[in-house]
Amino acid sequence: MSSRKKSRDNLEFAESIALIAMMMSLAALSIDAMLPALPAIGRELEVKNENTNQLIISLLFLGMSAGQIIYGPLSDATGRKPAIYTGFGIFITGTLLSLFSTNFTMMLAGRILQGLGAASTRIVSIAIVRDQYEGQKMARVMSFVMTIFIFIPILAPALGQLMLNISGWRSIFGVFLFLSFFTLFWFSTRLPETLAEEKRIPFTIGRIVSAVREVLNIRQSLAYTIVSGLVFGSFLGYLNSSQQILQIQYGLGEKFPLYFGILAVAFGAATLANSKLVMFFSMHSLVRIAMFTIVFLSAVFLIIAMEQKGHPPLWLFMIYLMPVFFAIGILFGNLNALAMEPLGHIAGIGASTIGSLSTFTALTIGTVIGQSYNGTILPLVSGFLVLGLASLPVMQWANRTP
Repeated sequence: MSSRKKSRDNLEFAESIALIAMMMSLAALSIDAMLPALPAIGRELEVKNENTNQLIISLLFLGMSAGQIIYGPLSDATGRKPAIYTGFGIFITGTLLSLFSTNFTMMLAGRILQGLGAASTRIVSIAIVRDQYEGQKMARVMSFVMTIFIFIPILAPALGQLMLNISGWRSIFGVFLFLSFFTLFWFSTRLPETLAEEKRIPFTIGRIVSAVREVLNIRQSLAYTIVSGLVFGSFLGYLNSSQQILQIQYGLGEKFPLYFGILAVAFGAATLANSKLVMFFSMHSLVRIAMFTIVFLSAVFLIIAMEQKGHPPLWLFMIYLMPVFFAIGILFGNLNALAMEPLGHIAGIGASTIGSLSTFTALTIGTVIGQSYNGTILPLVSGFLVLGLASLPVMQWANRTP
């Protein structure tokens, strides 16, 4: 192979990774960049209760939950590109609705549509990688993609704060709109269809129902889907209330993105560490250790927080959250894999089903935790503890011999 051809192949490989990472990052960006703007949106759209602003975050996950179970089988039937185009169309419609919203209901409708559209880029992007690569090559590609993806929650709140300061909260949706059209153009012109026509499977509701039934009937898949929903629910409770806790309760103001980013580093570190740890420890062991870590730290810190009337020093709160978020990062890296382990024969639609069920579970739990915010960190820490404790017997049930 000539050096020129090798250089061109390397460039195409790098571009493919960057494009997939960009598409997968759209959902994360739509969540984290909005956090600094929640109070401003609430004021302009005349929201009476500050906790209600959290629905701007929560309802995006409602759209994603519904979308995940549809786009997998849709892309298997029509090809990857039509499913992606459909998702982008819905996401752009939702972005425009939120951008020009004149009341809170209109804003929330736009956010649901954004979530419904963003689900396509998240689900179908993984299918595109699976079409093009397998084995170690696929693992390498996903590792590169996730490394880029890690930086989104670290940087997105700072981008949101910057746009808020420059030209108000509507400009954040303007950024989403620009990135959507840019990525859509990049995708349509540079990435070919990766699913051959002879490999396509007709779209039927029966196929979706069959996949859901199979997940519910396999103990390991069902149990780890439930645990994934519980863990993600506790984290969503944090996402919903993080702006109120850090920016208002602890008075960080415009420093909020900095502290949010510092905590996000723990997830990034866990993602990178997990790729090494699974070479030495089983996924079951890593999940068990991470869960016990969350339960132990949350039990101890809840006592401390109660003694401080729900307002411990910020430095102590950060010290508690860093290892908890690292443990959650380890769980995110392994729970989905454990749930998917028995579903190799229906991997695509199985992943969509697990993602949809766990996201809907998390949405319900995370909304309850967020709406329970009372000016203290007690609802959040209690959520981590209670959901961690609830996960332990489910994990034990998953590992019990039938």
